[in-house]
Amino acid sequence: MPDTIAAISTPLGEGGIGIVRISGKNALSIADKVFRSPQEKKPSKFESHKLHYGHIIDSEGRIIDEVLLSVMFADRSYTREDSVEINCHSGIVVLRKILDLVIENGARLAEPGEFTKRAFLNGRIDLSQAEAVLGIIEAKTEAGLRAAIGQLEGHLAVKIKEIREALLDIRTQIEAEIDFPEEDIPFVAPEEVLKKAERAKTEIEKVLEKAGQGIILRKGILTAICGKPNVGKSSLFNALLKKDRAIVTPVPGTTRDTVEEVIDLKGIPFYLVDTAGIRESENLVEKEGIIRSQNSLKRADIVLFIIDGSRDIEKEDKQIAREVKNKKLLLIINKIDLPQKVSLQKLCQDLDLEAEVVSISATEERNLPLLEKAITDSVWQGDVYSSAGDLLISNLRQKESLIKARQALINFKQGIEKEVSEEFLAIDLKEAIDSLGEISGETASDDILERIFSKFCIGK
Repeated sequence: MPDTIAAISTPLGEGGIGIVRISGKNALSIADKVFRSPQEKKPSKFESHKLHYGHIIDSEGRIIDEVLLSVMFADRSYTREDSVEINCHSGIVVLRKILDLVIENGARLAEPGEFTKRAFLNGRIDLSQAEAVLGIIEAKTEAGLRAAIGQLEGHLAVKIKEIREALLDIRTQIEAEIDFPEEDIPFVAPEEVLKKAERAKTEIEKVLEKAGQGIILRKGILTAICGKPNVGKSSLFNALLKKDRAIVTPVPGTTRDTVEEVIDLKGIPFYLVDTAGIRESENLVEKEGIIRSQNSLKRADIVLFIIDGSRDIEKEDKQIAREVKNKKLLLIINKIDLPQKVSLQKLCQDLDLEAEVVSISATEERNLPLLEKAITDSVWQGDVYSSAGDLLISNLRQKESLIKARQALINFKQGIEKEVSEEFLAIDLKEAIDSLGEISGETASDDILERIFSKFCIGK
């Protein structure tokens, strides 16, 4: 990578400190041109990993800002390239002025995720660790952060490397017999080969067992709150958030659009969506809100279907029940602080639903802990925080690669049992090895890399 890249690594806006980051073979020479220290010492002569006070100056010697500058030599930098970080005052004008100055002196603007991509391409981290960096940045809960940190520390990378190397050993033995049939190479018994392959498949399956948990911690759970108008959807939304986010009035149809927020329940991020009350309406604005509500229900991982316990079951309740019948569902009887008209025993029968029922009062926050437990139990069994430190995969890409590797090993086993030629066995092993390599990045295509790193911000 001959060129040198630069970007603003902190969010644009007013704040205490902003950082302009430079990485590449010319990072130090560019810093020499734009930085002036009181001792007139050049950054290329600075000691690595220490802050140095000075000023950023333009080509005419005018001061742009008072800064602290750090130099990180390639052997100990994030990208494994010479790197410079300029800590300046955080303001849109000053940050862009410094970035423009750096670009004028030989750098180019970094692409999204290019600093982390260079760390991967230069061998500092593997692809799963690069994805973990994004997981740390995007973590919505402490458990999600712990899971991402575990992946960044290499828990997954080490396990994938162990499995892959075991399969490479088997493939080497088989291909040696294929390539050198006349040589005196010890024959590998099929039973021994099969045993090694089965061990590898078992290790893959152990990782896959918790695939759903890792993806949940990273992606979160889209949770739609639905019901007819004025059953207490927005009141429940606010109660779960522990703040007044949605407007609550006694007037049916107050919520005209979906309102979204993230809550942390025992370490799991739930993306709550407060939907407009679903009913027949001639009001154009309300009709649009109802359409958006129905779209949210289709996308939702979980639906919290609210019934007003102080009112009889009505046709709107039954209509919604038909729409959510095939979704993962919790049925909530709200307003238990009022005289009840809904029969708990007959509710599911009346709505033709099979679902866990929780009775609450959203306005008085009665039984909210029971509801929160029911929500988390619907997607996660056991302690979230203890599991977050386990070996977890973080996305569907990694899961799909593991599934492909497992299937290739199943094919390999069937091939041995059918006594197919060693050439076909080697092909199955190669597919398993390459699939695991997609996780670590050793066999990932350029398209995969582009898709992963495009999700990063420019400064990371």
